[in-house]
Amino acid sequence: MTTAARAGTAILAVAVLALTGCTGGASPDAAPTKDEAAPGFLAVADASFDAGGDLVVQVDYDTAEASGLDPQGAATARSWMLEGLVYETLTTIDENLEVAPRLATSWETPSDTEYVFTLAEDAVFSNGRAMTADDVVGSLQRLLENPTTWTGQLGPIASVQATGDREVTVTLSEPYAPFLAALANTPAAILPMAEIRAGSVDITTEMLGTGPLVATAHRQDEEWTFAPNPHHPDASTLGFSSLTIDIVGDEATRAAALRDGSADFAVLNSIDSAELLANAKDVTVVGQTNTDFHYLMINALTGDEALQDQDVRFAINSAIDRAAINELAFAGSTAATGVTPAGLPDACTPEDLPSAARDLAAAKSVIDGVGGLDLDLVVYTDEPVLAQIAQVIQQNLAEIGVTVKIQQVDYATYSDQVYGSPAAFDLALSWFAGYADPAMVTTWWNPEVAGFSSVFMKGSDELDALIADGYATEPGADRAAAFDSLCALADEQSEMIPLVLRPSTIGWNTRSLSPTLTTDEGYGNFLRHLTAFRAS
Repeated sequence: MTTAARAGTAILAVAVLALTGCTGGASPDAAPTKDEAAPGFLAVADASFDAGGDLVVQVDYDTAEASGLDPQGAATARSWMLEGLVYETLTTIDENLEVAPRLATSWETPSDTEYVFTLAEDAVFSNGRAMTADDVVGSLQRLLENPTTWTGQLGPIASVQATGDREVTVTLSEPYAPFLAALANTPAAILPMAEIRAGSVDITTEMLGTGPLVATAHRQDEEWTFAPNPHHPDASTLGFSSLTIDIVGDEATRAAALRDGSADFAVLNSIDSAELLANAKDVTVVGQTNTDFHYLMINALTGDEALQDQDVRFAINSAIDRAAINELAFAGSTAATGVTPAGLPDACTPEDLPSAARDLAAAKSVIDGVGGLDLDLVVYTDEPVLAQIAQVIQQNLAEIGVTVKIQQVDYATYSDQVYGSPAAFDLALSWFAGYADPAMVTTWWNPEVAGFSSVFMKGSDELDALIADGYATEPGADRAAAFDSLCALADEQSEMIPLVLRPSTIGWNTRSLSPTLTTDEGYGNFLRHLTAFRAS
């Protein structure tokens, strides 16, 4: 059996080589390092490194929200990261993916539905006004009263009240285990509510937060520039004088910028970049583990009519070889996952999912029963690894009689096709942030709560009930059992199919930058510890 599996992988590798003209994954000796510089950290900024220079970062894409710069409307990880440079949240996530204080210096839980937050006394908006309890109450109420994609993640909030000058109490209508982890993401940021109510700030077009930086200019899809917020507690110790973030869609261009020194730091996405930069003596490339994961969407509403049949969708699911995706697109650096990100406490085990049996004969019988299928598979060009994953899936599905045509489009086109109403695709690839609590990402399998998935996903009352069980159950054996059932049912329904965890490939020029990076990340924020960076 082992020999046959290896032979199949070897044949698939040849096919992918023919399609891509490249390795489909960096060689092991050129793969990004995952060695820790300290427990929980891939890199720790050197206090003796020259500091005070201009820091230049290159990323793959910009914010892309209908709500503009309003963080409450931010629905993508890149928006969370960019807007999170200016805005701060009550909680944050530490190097162990555990909830830690931020604008809330501490909290108490008198009951399993009550959270009493003590607020920082040194939090000041960049206009010089101190943050108040009213800003906190108003920000959370605004998010509840004007629902966005993120609102459902906050859970069943019954009330938000200022219970002291520096104290806010949030009461839930029922227990909700991921509440503190949900508060750690940028859409739950604390906003300048006095200015918003007075109309002196329009946060859809300008940013005013308590964060370490102030946005001084923004050209959509081209560039951001930031200066230090002089009122922030870290202002006097920042290791750079300004920050420029260039939006550079082409990965090879970002890699070249690291090599020639025109960029200090860059997100690279593909591990192939590690091989491209293997001989660049002044560049370090690391692989950051993520709870994020890639997944396949199957349009059960407006795609090919056959996709409305759960048996057809499950046949497609069970034909996909996660091990081949790992080897060919990620050089073996990742792992399969279920709905709850593999590695988080209580997460389900991918090997136990119904599709893991990978019964190709049964899958082919189902597809033969509908006379074969011709489907499109849509990916966006900003992340080259999506095309590599698509090519593996294309070969997998060919084995069961499904012909797949891969469409590579820009993200705006992709968004229109996949999230527009009606959705105009059969299959599509993307990725989810996995967060720090396994219950959080399960939200997206409830179309009514998620919103964006309602245009291509049916969902079910049974699955929604399991999602709710995961929310309400405290960490431990009972929650793990609830997640096992949830993952199995979602796997059988096969509307959004988790594939593999999504590692981040990150590089920096060692002549000009000494950064701090955690080993693990869950919210797509590789600049989480930017205030510790030192740029010469």
